Amino acid sequence: MKLIDCPLIGPRPVAEFVYGGAWRSMPDPEACNDRAWAHYVFHRDGGPGIKRELWYHSPSGTWLVAERDTLCDRFLHTMSLAEAMAQGGADA
Repeated sequence: MKLIDCPLIGPRPVAEFVYGGAWRSMPDPEACNDRAWAHYVFHRDGGPGIKRELWYHSPSGTWLVAERDTLCDRFLHTMSLAEAMAQGGADA
């Protein structure tokens, strides 16, 4: 069984989590042009490697950031959103 380490309550089955997408910085919608906004919406780095992703733990109602190796589908590290932001935000 695959487990994800919830920062609040420890290792939990992956079935308790919902994938929230890649964790990346959003441009300011009021300040960016159409080209920059289209790039944010439609262009993502889909190649294999280590990615930062948002995951939602349904039982605890907690969002977390996970570093996951998408090549072998292995979770390397999880952290709370506050911890991830303290490390420099989505682009760190």
